[in-house]
Amino acid sequence: MDTTVDTVIEEIACQLRQARRALFITGAGISADSGLPTYRGVGGLYDRELTAEGIRIEEALSGELFAVWPEITWKYLIEIEKNCRGAQPNAAHRAIARLEDHLERVMVFTQNVDGLHRAAGSKDVVEIHGNLQELTCTVCAHRETAGDLTGREIPPRCPACRGILRPNVVLFGEALPNDEMERFIAAFQEGFDIVFSIGTSSVFPYIVEPMIVAANQGIPTVEINPARTQLSDIVDFYVPLGAADAMSRLLEALGLDAVDS
Repeated sequence: MDTTVDTVIEEIACQLRQARRALFITGAGISADSGLPTYRGVGGLYDRELTAEGIRIEEALSGELFAVWPEITWKYLIEIEKNCRGAQPNAAHRAIARLEDHLERVMVFTQNVDGLHRAAGSKDVVEIHGNLQELTCTVCAHRETAGDLTGREIPPRCPACRGILRPNVVLFGEALPNDEMERFIAAFQEGFDIVFSIGTSSVFPYIVEPMIVAANQGIPTVEINPARTQLSDIVDFYVPLGAADAMSRLLEALGLDAVDS
């Protein structure tokens, strides 16, 4: 494509002006400008070959290992929580929330467990991997919100029954939450006028397939990611920028006030 990035953004803005319903599929890259690490790619949490225990990080963060060795899983969950602690929504999160004022529906389907889309004001959010700040006892019905795990024993224990707590997140090898997936599928079947993929490496089928289906149906598709993925040659518009930069430029192209980063 010979057109400049600004031209592509103007074309996306033109599509958005005609849209009533927009879907944003987001991954760790959208939170990079909030200081959070991505999971794959340069500087990603999963770049390491093996953990200190000699296992892959995906195994350390698996439901199977949590069931028998929860202190190892919690060790790396706390590492993620420390990276998320104090993070604030950036311009990309706020730009998506801002668009709710101008479109009939804006749904966010996110892989992220950092809660930043909701913190930015987005109301229609599907957190398909859960939320790291919500803890549930594995024994009793106790639930709590914990934004900071500093000083907690590892693994954290339930104050009611001393059972092991786990965050309300989908660990590797576990099924996605049915209710959230069904809510997303129902919205997708109702239809969107434009679909964005922002900051995701697009390795999971449930992230890739909605984009491919939309493209095959002639729905405008957009990928915002500094690194190319398997979707880059499929989408209508590929923007090789960071999420905050790209979404700020898009708001400007729409004639809306810029969102501070």
